[in-house]
Amino acid sequence: MKHQKGYIYPRAGWWVLRYRENIIENGQVVRRQLARQLAPVAPEHARLKRAPKTIEQEAEKFLRPMNDGDTKPEQTQTISSFADDLFFPHLKERVRESTYRGYLARWESQLKPRCADLRLRDFRVLSAQQVIDSIHRQNPEMKHSTLAHLRNLLSLIFDDAERLELLPKGAGNPVKLVRLPDAPEDSDTYAYTLTEIETMLAVIPEPAATVCAVAAFTGLRRAELRGLRWEDYNGQQLMVNRSVWEGFTNEPKTKRSKAAVPVIPRLAAILDRHRLARGNPSSGPMFANGKGNPANLNNTLNREILPALTRCGVCRKPKADHVAAAVSHDFKRDGSLPMWHGWHAFRRGLASTLYGLGVDDVMVQQILRHKDVQVTRDHYIKTSSHQTIAAMAKLESAFGSLCADRALIALPAKTTLPC
Repeated sequence: MKHQKGYIYPRAGWWVLRYRENIIENGQVVRRQLARQLAPVAPEHARLKRAPKTIEQEAEKFLRPMNDGDTKPEQTQTISSFADDLFFPHLKERVRESTYRGYLARWESQLKPRCADLRLRDFRVLSAQQVIDSIHRQNPEMKHSTLAHLRNLLSLIFDDAERLELLPKGAGNPVKLVRLPDAPEDSDTYAYTLTEIETMLAVIPEPAATVCAVAAFTGLRRAELRGLRWEDYNGQQLMVNRSVWEGFTNEPKTKRSKAAVPVIPRLAAILDRHRLARGNPSSGPMFANGKGNPANLNNTLNREILPALTRCGVCRKPKADHVAAAVSHDFKRDGSLPMWHGWHAFRRGLASTLYGLGVDDVMVQQILRHKDVQVTRDHYIKTSSHQTIAAMAKLESAFGSLCADRALIALPAKTTLPC
């Protein structure tokens, strides 16, 4: 390729370099004349017609990779083009559908509008930092963990670009050095207590009550509940073989998640009644809809669970029936019923209850089928105030015993009076 020096000229307070380069447009390599801002025009250089030596050196530095043949036309494609045409299609082949949809939604809603037209080659640490800072500035209530997810996705995109040698030589992934702004921390997650679970099972109609019982006493994830089949149950344990998300059947979340979960006698009796009510099937979805497919648990929640948990404390009618009946009193939710905190609160509840009963956290990890026990400790085991008080009482008791032992072995010191 012919060596080029480009043409430097002042425009709108900037020194601008005009040059030619092969770039990607609509999937084709074309040669275009381009312009790039190099640096602001200093006040003492405002009348100069030729750029000062420092600006010429900056231009030479920018053009050197092109003149040395170290650039590729693919490096000039926009981030949007790379992400939409290459990254996401390949990602879809590697991850679960739910993970792919989540990544795609974050890209379309937050990242793409802020960096779509920037070229891979020109994206630097400052560019990435500005993207994350812009998201935080326009969404001040966005949680710290959400910003971390967005940064991680952008980093994954540039990991792929780096792997394919689409970044400048030696540049590396610019997103890895981005710092997250100070954002609100996540709210505490919830774990259902045994009392709340028992109350739910008493008021929620079947078959929703059985779904809740399985979630509460096995800790299965929502998609794993949908994926259960009668073939997976032998009366003593449930084998988690699959998960069903939005109609997509996948392997369980991790390799460790594909495992057997013990079934306590209480749950076995509930499942036996559920099976009998369904005509005693030996195969097929454990929780099926009218067509024999895995039931949509969002429908189960909205049609059966929430109405049962949001009944009026006076007439005991579900809120919708209360409004339709036009009764003489205002609706007031029955405060004796637990609030709904999501399907995952059953999983956290099981972990917390087992731990409170003295089960070792490593055993809790095995029951929940977590890959790392630290995940179980950090996000699933919730200690209550009475457990904290009991623990401190044990500390006090230990100190009391220690002081008593010392009192028994301590000897009075001898004192000698001066003559």
